[in-house]
This record gives sequence, C-alpha cells and structure tokens, in this order.
Amino acid sequence: MLAILSVTFPFFALVLCGYVATRRGVLPLSAIGGLNSFVLFFALPCMLFRFGAQTPIAQLLDPVVALVYLLSGTLLVAATVAATVRRWGWNDAAFGALVTVFPNSGFMGVPLLVALLGQESAAPVIVTMALDMVVTTSLCIALSRLGLGQGGAGRALRMALKGMLVNPLPWAIALGGVASALQWQLPGPVDQAVAMLAAAASPVALFTIGAVLARSQMNQAEHVAARYYVPLALVKLLVHPLLVWLACLGALALGLALSPLTMTALVLSAALPSASNVSLLAERFDAHGGRVARIILVSTALAFFSFSAAVALLTGG
Repeated sequence: MLAILSVTFPFFALVLCGYVATRRGVLPLSAIGGLNSFVLFFALPCMLFRFGAQTPIAQLLDPVVALVYLLSGTLLVAATVAATVRRWGWNDAAFGALVTVFPNSGFMGVPLLVALLGQESAAPVIVTMALDMVVTTSLCIALSRLGLGQGGAGRALRMALKGMLVNPLPWAIALGGVASALQWQLPGPVDQAVAMLAAAASPVALFTIGAVLARSQMNQAEHVAARYYVPLALVKLLVHPLLVWLACLGALALGLALSPLTMTALVLSAALPSASNVSLLAERFDAHGGRVARIILVSTALAFFSFSAAVALLTGG
C-alpha cells in the first residue's frame, strides 16, 4: 500500500497545491484561464497524441472496451437521472448524472494510470475519455433539454457537436491513432518540442484542477445541503467502478477478449474523481453550478483514499 501511495500522493498533492494557491490568492483568479488554455490547447493534446501514436491502433479501436464502458456509463446515467429528476428537474438531474459518470481521465487519469500500470494502460483510458467527451456528454446534454419543450434537445446536441469540433483533445487522439496506424513519426526537432509540451501536461494539469476547484467554490454563493452532493460523489468513486468491473466480468463470461491489464485500467479509470470541465458545461447550460462544483470537489478530496484503495485491491498492492 505504501508503494501505491508513493505514486498517487504526488498527483493529489499537486491538485492540493493548486487549490491552496488559489484560495490564498497566490494564484490570481485571472490566471486560471491561461493555465487551463495551456493545458487544453497545447500540453494535453501533445501528451494524448504521443500516447496514441505509441499505442497499436487495434487497442485504440477495441470494441469490447467501448461496449463495457458505454454500457456501465449509460446504466449509471439512467439510474442517476431517474433518482434525481423529480426534485431537480431534467437540467440539473442530467448534469448531476454527467458529473457522476465522467471521470477526470484527461487531466489526471492518463498520466496517473501510466505511472501505476505502465504504458499499455494508456489505450483503454484514452478510449474511455473519447467516449465520455463524445457520447456520454452528448447524451446528458440532450437529457438536460427535455424539460424545455420541443426543439430543446436538438439545439443542445448541435451545441455539443460544435463544442466537440473545437475541442483539441478528440483531434489529438484521432491524429495519434492515424500516426499509429501509418507507423508515422514526427521529424526529430518537432517531436522534441511535442515531447516537451507533453511532459508539462501532467503537473500543470493537476495544479490547474486544484485552481479550478477553488475558483468554482469561491464563485458559487448558493447554499447546497450536503445530502444533495455527497451521495453522488460517493456514487462516482464507488458505484461507477463497481459497475465497470461487473460489466467486464460479464464480457469475460460471454467469451469476449479482455486482458487483465485492460480490465484493471477500465475499473481504475472509473474510480477517478469527477472531471472538472463538467462544472463549466453546467454553467454554460444554466444548471446548478454550485452543486456540480461540490460533487467535483468532494470526489477529488476523497479519491486520494478511495482510488488508492482500489489500486491496492486490483493489483494486490
């Protein structure tokens, strides 16, 4: 267990550093947007491209991984919306479901799981991230519009599609897959520049997560009772990975090919805290941003313990 904590602690410590720096005013709120842009448009796309290019294309297009992850995610979205829609309405119920099922795979998951499990674990995590950005997000945005009357869901889907087209992360994954399929390498100096940006992705992204969490908490004045966000944070950390694990067992029972490493990577990806970008989406679609931000904050704080425990259980550490 100490060996696992020695790997996970630096990741969560950097998140805490970003949070404390923002809360104490060391990092101005105006600087967070610049950090986020650097990670989103430069460092993280380079990291994802390099991982994609170094991964066999068959692993990036594994239908069993996609089936297992989408099935468990769709079930959790349906259950969360059904349990909360009466009180919160379609908009807040849908974004509560999205923050419950969307792990922080990009900013935290890929570098953390590669550090824990090795380079081969990158492929399933990248697949889950692409599915969450494209499929799960679109589904939840469409559900959020059901209470707005005719045409609401269609307009929301168009907005979601536009957002995906300008998001560099799916493009980086796709270009990495193309490079892998064609066995194509960047010219030496360009590859070195991309490698330098990729190396900056993990520390800056983790620091930025903490800063974004602090900003969300500072900007949200609405009071939200703990019973409306703590249970969903626990569902994210405990129920989501359990569903993915059961889906993996079901796939194995059906004779589908799923390696132990891939199964472990999928379950641990689901055990990550909620993605911080869901808070921005909630604000964009006029959902209760304070509730979403608190789910992200609590899941991130508790994940240091729950995620480390999940790693110990799955790897025998």
